[in-house]
Amino acid sequence: MSQPQDLLLNRELGLIEFNRRVLAQAEDPDLPLLERLKFLCIVSSNLDEFFEVRVAWLQDAAHATPDRILADGSTPEQALVKVARASHQLVRDQYAVMSEVLFPALREQGIVFLRRSEWTEQQQEWVRNYFFRELMPILTPIGLDPSHPFPKVLNKSLNFAVELEGRDAFGRASGTAIVQAPRILPRVIKLPADACDGRPHCFVFLSSILHSHVHELFPGMTVKGCYQFRVTRDSELSVDDDDFKNLRTALQGELRQRQFGDAVRLEIADTCPQHMESFLLTQFNLQPRDVYRVNGPVNLVRLMQVPDLVDRADLKFAQFTPTLPLPLQKKSKSSPLFETIRKGDILLHHPYQSFQPVIDFLTQAATDPHVVAIKMTVYRTGTDSVLMESLIAAARAGKQVTVVVELMARFDEEANIGWASRLEDAGAHVVYGVIGYKVHAKMLMVVRREGPGLHRYVHLGTGNYHPRTARLYTDFGLLTCNEEIASDVNDIFIQLTGLGRASSLKRLYQSPFTLHSMIMEAIQRETEHAQAGKPAQIIAKMNSLLEPQVIHALYRASQAGVKVQLIVRGVCALRPGVPGLSDNISVRSIVGRFLEHPRIFYFYNDHKEDLLMSSADWMSRNFFRRIETCAPILDSKLKRRIIKEALRLYLEDNVNSWEMLPDGGYKRRSSRGKPHCAQRELLASYTGNPEAE
Repeated sequence: MSQPQDLLLNRELGLIEFNRRVLAQAEDPDLPLLERLKFLCIVSSNLDEFFEVRVAWLQDAAHATPDRILADGSTPEQALVKVARASHQLVRDQYAVMSEVLFPALREQGIVFLRRSEWTEQQQEWVRNYFFRELMPILTPIGLDPSHPFPKVLNKSLNFAVELEGRDAFGRASGTAIVQAPRILPRVIKLPADACDGRPHCFVFLSSILHSHVHELFPGMTVKGCYQFRVTRDSELSVDDDDFKNLRTALQGELRQRQFGDAVRLEIADTCPQHMESFLLTQFNLQPRDVYRVNGPVNLVRLMQVPDLVDRADLKFAQFTPTLPLPLQKKSKSSPLFETIRKGDILLHHPYQSFQPVIDFLTQAATDPHVVAIKMTVYRTGTDSVLMESLIAAARAGKQVTVVVELMARFDEEANIGWASRLEDAGAHVVYGVIGYKVHAKMLMVVRREGPGLHRYVHLGTGNYHPRTARLYTDFGLLTCNEEIASDVNDIFIQLTGLGRASSLKRLYQSPFTLHSMIMEAIQRETEHAQAGKPAQIIAKMNSLLEPQVIHALYRASQAGVKVQLIVRGVCALRPGVPGLSDNISVRSIVGRFLEHPRIFYFYNDHKEDLLMSSADWMSRNFFRRIETCAPILDSKLKRRIIKEALRLYLEDNVNSWEMLPDGGYKRRSSRGKPHCAQRELLASYTGNPEAE
């Protein structure tokens, strides 16, 4: 039996492992080439947030509580050493995939990223003109001297450290200058066709243009070296409820400081000399392990724009048109959606099925004269949202509109503050939930007068009210007028907007009150069934599994003989397949075209087959520090559908599936025999296009 500190895996290392699986998509020759480039960019985007949040947290813990023991038994400093080692290797592998695999393959397709040494005379002339026309007027070089200290460098901005020789017009000879590239400038520039030397698509990096012409910014001086760098800063917001009276006002102040949080990572060009590296480390108060030398652009996220600039459908995923559930296909265009919902619950499986019914549900409610009230939670919805516009229209039409806006939705705070302000201006009631608890539940309720009484219609989802991500993430949504569920949703809204004790819900489970205890009881029930010699099974699909009590309960269930099958896309702290501990537990991760996002929980429960859909992962924050919901699927047909589409198909997947090993590593599942790809099969089933992946 493992020692207690060996029972849980390190969270940060698990996140790095997830990004290794994403990087494997960039290496996969069976995927369209430009989509592979996107996966490479996704790794960089993920790593940015990883350093901004998780590594920043570890660094803070190492300073504030160095003797603290983390869940995996390590101290924060020990964890930082492990994370740095794994991160450096991942970044090396990522840039190797870029330069040795993707760029050569793209070049064969006529998509070329030109190095300065390759520029023809015509291209050099075009670049020179571009520099003087587009860059020179807005660049501001800063020479370092006592009256010009090292500038404040924005989080994740592109900068250049320039070594100089000579004296300027005032006789100064500091030897060093900083050039900051404004974010308004594109990092990848496409050359016009007549400058491509016969190639279909030619690109140059902004960094290459600046390197080539940086001397123009320092007339009369000699440029000895120019080195790109980028600093990543702590971006977690901290708002103390003792220090403010208005959350929105306090948060706006914090957002202004986010760009200048403590540095956690320094990315530099691999040509940067050691003395310049040491100089930059000193400026940002970082250690040598925090430096990431790269052979290429310091920000690969900006390559994400390239596929949109290249008209090559054959190098991208095939387009598809999401379908509608059969009840919505049958309804007449003129009949209200509410009539169809009254005939039976409607299940939406995104992105295979359209998100449009959710939009229609709200837009019809906004204009329907019989609708008297709308209540909705908003976590992530984007800066341009037809849903928010419908809420504003409903409020202006005099309907009672209540919106719970989560202002602390990480990296969406500014957008949510904007929507909160506009909603208030339109006359909606806007609340920000409960201090200390993020509102992560996805709930939308419409109250409609029908005959002599009022009827409530509800949408519950596993994903955000975000039409764009509904095309990229897999999620489930349920439209229902079940009175018990609607009553529970209404009670939760009353909790969030008013004051009072939590009421006893009839059908829903809720964090932070009943969801964790329900999951623990369900696992214990399966354990007791197995101990009694009955069949016992747990299947759960989620983004992350970290909560220690749940993990230990699953270990006990495994030891009792419960078959536990977990589909965990991201980080999992549980060790599967450890003899005597977790022999009966398997964990797999699906990484494919769509980001797997649903939270679906199945318990065999002595033939009853309980099935629930939730907004919550099995993490401490979701159970104890967030407002979450979990709903049972009551309709037997919909239950069978979800079991097949969200669980069984994914357990059979041997194309996009990775099997987790006891040490936290992963290996790709064997595709011997007939290949099964859950996402491809669902696309074929719903859209009739088996090639859509």
